[in-house]
Amino acid sequence: MNKIYIPEGYKPSLDEYNKQRAIAKIKQIFEAELSSALNLKRVSAPLFVREDSGLNDNLNGYERPVSFDIPAVGANAHVVHSLAKWKRLALKRYDFAVGNGLYTDMNAIRRDEELDNVHSIYVDQWDWEKIITRETRTLDYLKSTVTAIVDAICNTYDRLKVNYPQLKTELKREVTFITSQELEDLYPELTGSEREREFLKIHKTAFIMQIGKKLRSGKPHDGRAPDYDDWELNGDLFFWDELLGRALELSSMGIRVDAESLDRQLTISGCNDRRELPFHKMLLNNELPLTIGGGIGQSRLCMLMIGCAHIGEVQSSIWDEITVSECEKNGITLL
Repeated sequence: MNKIYIPEGYKPSLDEYNKQRAIAKIKQIFEAELSSALNLKRVSAPLFVREDSGLNDNLNGYERPVSFDIPAVGANAHVVHSLAKWKRLALKRYDFAVGNGLYTDMNAIRRDEELDNVHSIYVDQWDWEKIITRETRTLDYLKSTVTAIVDAICNTYDRLKVNYPQLKTELKREVTFITSQELEDLYPELTGSEREREFLKIHKTAFIMQIGKKLRSGKPHDGRAPDYDDWELNGDLFFWDELLGRALELSSMGIRVDAESLDRQLTISGCNDRRELPFHKMLLNNELPLTIGGGIGQSRLCMLMIGCAHIGEVQSSIWDEITVSECEKNGITLL
């Protein structure tokens, strides 16, 4: 079912030429702000990984990766869903030290994504990962990292508005932290996405914590693979999008599983078969560094700052006929 929404009276703040210039400026400024805030170095990243490596992100567990065979290698490959696991292995291979990390441009294809104003089958994000210590695997450290990312986002927008003062988006620097269970207790009759909308309508910037584990209702707030985030020490970062009247998720992140939490979450989720994969064996044997990491949506960040009604205004993808027709009828240019 088509889910496109056209805001009443919508007119883009920038013409197509200046929109492209603004996108380039956002990416340039934010990369510098993020790397400075979290002490990250840029690295190159894969578009695909071996099917038998266990490195692809399984997301919610039902999404089908785009796969193909490589005759010259004698193996099958998967186009990545994200680089959640690859980054952690890269930190070990590249011999990064505690307190240092990496970031990279991640491009993915999520063929089963439901399309709407903010979802596309093409995903582009800054994936980042940083080595931490056992002592910093804490909620306080997670919160301080989230605050630093929000500051980087707001600093980027402040600098962007110097060049484009006509932009009307308002971003709130103060982050409200809430667990998914506390959110369910506030709005027990609503779905997860409805709870996010009601909460963000009030608080504007929020980090919803502990995603993946079952709540008292018997259901998780949202799905999360069992083998990268520790479900007790993770969350999703949202900003309120006034134009679309919705909570816009810009980042999914968290302190990563250690051997103990991986063992527990694989059992809970019924994914014990993954224990034999190379990446998971290394984790269970404590052969990988302890890390924190996440992904930050590039197209979503751009559409929020520029004030776009549809993600297709800032990225090139493929859309259904109704979306193309409605956007054309309402003066929305899809790239």
